Amino acid sequence: MRLLFAGTPAVAVASLDALLGSRHEVVAVLTRPDARAGRGRQLHPSPVKERALDAGLEVLTPASPRDEAFRARLAELDLDAAPVVAYGALLPPSVLDVPRLGWINLHFSVLPAWRGAAPVQHAIIGGDEVTGASTFRIEQGLDTGPVLGMLTETIRPRDTAGDLLSRLAGAGADLLVRTLDALEDGILRAVPQSPDGVSHAPRLEVDDALVEWRRPAHIVDRLVRGCTPAPGAWTRLPDGERLGLGPVVPDPEVTDLAPGELRISKQAVHVGTGSHAVRLGEVTPAGKRTMPAGDWARGARLDAATVLGAHGAGAA
Repeated sequence: MRLLFAGTPAVAVASLDALLGSRHEVVAVLTRPDARAGRGRQLHPSPVKERALDAGLEVLTPASPRDEAFRARLAELDLDAAPVVAYGALLPPSVLDVPRLGWINLHFSVLPAWRGAAPVQHAIIGGDEVTGASTFRIEQGLDTGPVLGMLTETIRPRDTAGDLLSRLAGAGADLLVRTLDALEDGILRAVPQSPDGVSHAPRLEVDDALVEWRRPAHIVDRLVRGCTPAPGAWTRLPDGERLGLGPVVPDPEVTDLAPGELRISKQAVHVGTGSHAVRLGEVTPAGKRTMPAGDWARGARLDAATVLGAHGAGAA
């Protein structure tokens, strides 16, 4: 089949690679325009664009998929299908009907669970034990189209969102290729999503990643892992400075710390929660590199009574 691949972030590259190695022909790639990043705010191409250019593919980067010139180019490409992995923009009706077999999205959840932009993060934060990936035909609703294929993946006790997404990206790439193969062979039946079990996974903003130390340790643990690597969990120091937090480890043996109370020893740095303490792993002080919590605590010269989060609005 003649395919247009639509995707933007690094997690989509595995699917592009899988399609390039499949029996299908990727004739062009659709990705988001170059974006400014880094301290110099220089324009950088998306990971998908970089891979596509390396492969010698035509790359389409419309400011909006509603652009008339983009719509015209789609029609010229004579597409059979358009596989999508985290493209990052809503597709209007004017382009959904262009490929003969439609736009086929790879979504990293077992639909109808966790529809939205951050399904992996929300699955970890929500305490799910199993998640997965689904392929479905895109329609106007948000991740509501009929399902074409599915796989499941166990969420491991110490998984971060980055860990889990990496595994799903690889397994999902294979699922996407198998879905397209079956569509071409005419042996696949689209199954409408159940109205039961629907949950939503909106994009996580920085404020969503603020740790509330009054919550139980297992809830704090899930939030931090679900926000790693992005948007990145954080707390406040008594002076108001932000402190980025890497994954923590619940420690049921430490029960005498108040929520947010810090205890520094030669062996570990503990913080109290609404149940038992957690042990800090890596932290990122404002304007500094990420470092082990012990190194940070020894250099920060903290008061013995330091309580994290006890500053200003949103304090835990």
